[in-house]
Amino acid sequence: HLATSLPLPSERDHLRPRIDMVVFMIDITSKYSLKNVETSLAHVDANFFLGKVCFLVTGVGRVNACSIETNAVCKLAEAYCSPVLFCELELEGIRAATAQRLLRMLQICAGHIPGVSALSFVSLMRNSNDD
Repeated sequence: HLATSLPLPSERDHLRPRIDMVVFMIDITSKYSLKNVETSLAHVDANFFLGKVCFLVTGVGRVNACSIETNAVCKLAEAYCSPVLFCELELEGIRAATAQRLLRMLQICAGHIPGVSALSFVSLMRNSNDD
């Protein structure tokens, strides 16, 4: 399910399936994209930041068109203890690989991978320089 921003409309709450993972997409070529994500973060339950949120940064192949510093996104992800995936959706191979990574992360967040929790997975993804 996709949403352009949060909070989600409440009129369909009874029909909405359980949310296992939240992926915030940031188009690095649009300052509005980052502002929208920053605004939406306030509407996510704090428990989701324990391994069930990630940031997907698109447009990284178009360096000349960047409106957002990648460092700003990394700081945001660090503040919320959530991983960042960088991708270029224009390239089929990278798009497919990113989709596979997101699917695997979702399987972990939904509890479908025995022995791996979302929290343990996120700790594995942390940069060793963070320690």
